Parts: sequence; structure tokens; C-alpha cells
Amino acid sequence: MSGNGNAAVTAEENSPKMRVIRVGTRKSQLARIQTDSVVATLKALHPDLQFEIIAMSTTGDKILDTALSKIGEKSLFTKELEHALERNEVDLVVHSLKDLPTVLPPGFTIGAICKRENPHDAVVFHPKFVGKTLETLPEKSVVGTSSLRRAAQLQRKFPHLEFRSIRGNLNTRLRKLDEQQEFSAIILATAGLQRMGWHNRVGQILRPEECMYAVGQEGGCSVPVAVHTAMKDGQLYLTGGVWSLDGSDSIQDTMQATIHVPAQHEDGPEDDPQLVGITARNIPRGPQLAAQNLGISLANLLLSKGAKNILDVARQLNDAH
Repeated sequence: MSGNGNAAVTAEENSPKMRVIRVGTRKSQLARIQTDSVVATLKALHPDLQFEIIAMSTTGDKILDTALSKIGEKSLFTKELEHALERNEVDLVVHSLKDLPTVLPPGFTIGAICKRENPHDAVVFHPKFVGKTLETLPEKSVVGTSSLRRAAQLQRKFPHLEFRSIRGNLNTRLRKLDEQQEFSAIILATAGLQRMGWHNRVGQILRPEECMYAVGQEGGCSVPVAVHTAMKDGQLYLTGGVWSLDGSDSIQDTMQATIHVPAQHEDGPEDDPQLVGITARNIPRGPQLAAQNLGISLANLLLSKGAKNILDVARQLNDAH
């Protein structure tokens, strides 16, 4: 789920005639809430089908004493579910889009991406710092995040703070924040907090100039790459950036593309495997390709400015620690 749209991944050979659809999900409370939401939508569309939810633990759920970026496994929160799909133990799985690997295994496809919710990051403060912002936290306050993307940007923006890894599901992280004295605040996805019904814990929503978000909240937490998008007067603006791990080095740029979406366009889904997950009935192929090409062009621009070197160094430093 990008900022987060849910992504339902299906094995291509599944028969559409099945009366009971088995839906795979992670066991965490947030994953279950997201999966229940997708299943409710599917039930409304297909009242003749039954849905069985099958929850399982993943590598990322089990290894909680290591920073995500250090584990070295590409599909931390998806591999066990992928195996279940391969073995035909489930018919589809629901993931947060940010947890998906950039390239799906052969035979899999993203069947749908739900409408994006708030993609921004939020700050949750220790009870004694309620009412503060990152800027007004005391010198050397420790802020918890499992994401290199967040830590690199925020270290650059708020040099008076110290950023430390914090692991566990949302319930675990909030408990660590509230019951221990190690963290003054933690950074979490706004969408996740809202889905859990914890709106009252959001102390600050970070603006793009403070912390840009992950691509579709994709790309995981272990790469200091981020974007911000905006639509204005038929123009799609895409800002992207890469950061060194300590935030001292950064390359950012913005590009734009014209996106014309006719008001009454009713194309059905197209059998283009590159676009299958993002096809919408009212968005024709042209704007989708324009948006895709904009992303590729911006990536190439950042690479031409030295982004690859920054990322290579970040990867080496991260592996060495």
C-alpha cells in the first residue's frame, strides 16, 4: 500500500472459478487491518465468492534485533507469502507496496493497487514531549526509525538530534517509546497510524521539504532514496533525491510532465504487464506512460549528477557497520 496503496499479488495461473479465495497476509495487526479492508472491497464486488484469510510470519517479523538494512534479505516481509503462492496454498496476498521487492518473482503480478492514502511520515512523541516538534526537541534527543531514507534526510535537516534504529511492529514500537526512556520520538508512516486508529498519537506530519517519502512507499527502508509528487494544472511534478547515510551529501532535482486525462475516458484494463497494477478505468495509457517516463528521466538525471556514487558509498558504509 503506497502511502500507501495496498498491493494484491496473484499467481497468474490461478483459476477465476474458485468459490473460496484464500488470501495471504502477514500476522501483524496493521497487515490484518489492511487485508480486511481489501477483502471487504472484494466481497462487495464479488458477493458470490467466499474469502479465507491465512496469516503467517515473515523473516522481517522474526528478526527483530537487527536493523532492516543490515539483514541483507531482499524480500523481508514477502518471501514466505511468495512461497505460499508458489505452492498454491493461497490464491493472492496483500502487502504494503513498500515491502514488495522492486522486481517480482517470475509468474507473479501486482493485480491491484488501492487508492493512495496520506504518503507522508509522522512523528510520535514520548508522552513527556507532547506538543514539541523535531525542531524544538532538546539537543541530543534520540529519535527512532527503522528507515535509512528517513534517518538520512532528518539528520541533515535536524543536526541537533540523534537517530537510532527501532524495530518491531507498530504496537511494539509505540510500547518501546512510551515505556522506555531511550527514545524522545519515533517516525512512522502517517497512513499506518491512521489505519490503526491512532490519529491522536500523530504529533507532527513531516512536510516534503523535511522528509520526502519512498517511491509509492516502495523501495523498502534500506535505501536513502525518496520522492515527492504533485499535480497542478495538468502538470505532474516529480521531485527525487538521494542522500548519504549521515545526510551530509545530497542530490535532488525536480522534473515535470504534462498529463492529459480526458474527463470521459472509459478504457478497460490493458494487458501490459508493466502497467497491470496501476491501470484505472478513467486513466488512459498515455498519461500512465508519461508518468512512468518522467520517473525514468528523473532517475537518469540524478544518476548523471552523481547519485550512483552516493548510493554505492551508503551501501558500503551500511554493510560495514
